[in-house]
Amino acid sequence: MTSDKKNKNITRYFSAVVTLILTALFLVIAFRNVDLKKSVQIITETSLIEIFIYLLVFFASHLARAIRWKYMLLSIKKDISLNHLFGSVMVSYGVSCVVPRAGELYRALFLGKWENISRTTVLGTVVIERIIDITFFAFASLISVSLYSGNLYQEITWLKTSLIIGFGFIFFAIVFLLLLIQNQEKFRNWLIWTSSKISSKLSEKLNSLFDTLIAGFSSIKKSKHIFAVLIWSFIIIFLYALNTFVGFFMFDMHNNEEINFVSAWIVMTISSFGVLIPTPGGTGSYHAIAIFVLTQVYHFNYNVSAAYAILTHFLSYVAFILSTLLIIYFFNKSRIKKGLAKENFISVFKD
Repeated sequence: MTSDKKNKNITRYFSAVVTLILTALFLVIAFRNVDLKKSVQIITETSLIEIFIYLLVFFASHLARAIRWKYMLLSIKKDISLNHLFGSVMVSYGVSCVVPRAGELYRALFLGKWENISRTTVLGTVVIERIIDITFFAFASLISVSLYSGNLYQEITWLKTSLIIGFGFIFFAIVFLLLLIQNQEKFRNWLIWTSSKISSKLSEKLNSLFDTLIAGFSSIKKSKHIFAVLIWSFIIIFLYALNTFVGFFMFDMHNNEEINFVSAWIVMTISSFGVLIPTPGGTGSYHAIAIFVLTQVYHFNYNVSAAYAILTHFLSYVAFILSTLLIIYFFNKSRIKKGLAKENFISVFKD
């Protein structure tokens, strides 16, 4: 085994250990004041109709994400299948439920293979989309602060610092991408010069990758497409808040005078911080923050709050995993009928 392989294995093991520690830590924090038997009992009393409506809104929000992505890819390919876009989005989340952050890469790989377009270019659009997401969630959090009847910064002491860091990241990411796009020749020349000292083949490959990645970064060119991306970004946020609101009905939490769509918006935006933490599918981190907001801001008891966090996370987790498996299975079945090769988690890496 070469030293490079050893280093890669060490890095993987270290990442896995860190992920497990973070997940365990947040799970302990989330459920330290919870009677799990009572929370499970509350979950068993949930109406199947309300669960169905919750899942309906859940899938609608990710369909909206696929539609937004279609506008981002129009300059690359005009007739991209919405089925492939939606399938790639669901596969992305399904993979991230197992390996944090790996889903973004697989999202680009699968769509690139299914649509026969550059996977690196698609990955560039995924990076841009993530910056858009973070920006919208940051502003959604600011809206939450203004909508809350009290002082949300006092209720959630870490919120202000998190928003400052978030907006700082957004600013530097946007500045870096603009500089990269505007000065791409200088960046390319520097990349070629640096890599050529290692290998000429590596230099040629990086040059090609750079061009396709830049194409992905600068994919949204027309103003009407930019406007459509912004509109669909708002629709996605709205559907996420609606999903949270439907979740309240599953546990009769809507009977609380403080609970309405505004409170659902606040719970959604604050809980989303848990998804940013690198745990599988937000396991532990989502539970800890959701329970914290429901108990400390809206004064629900811990058992009901835990039931809400457990069921909403479980439903999304299972939906993502099952969708990933079913989408790959049925897409491959369709590809075989067309005389095309099947794609899986290994083949998508191959040229």
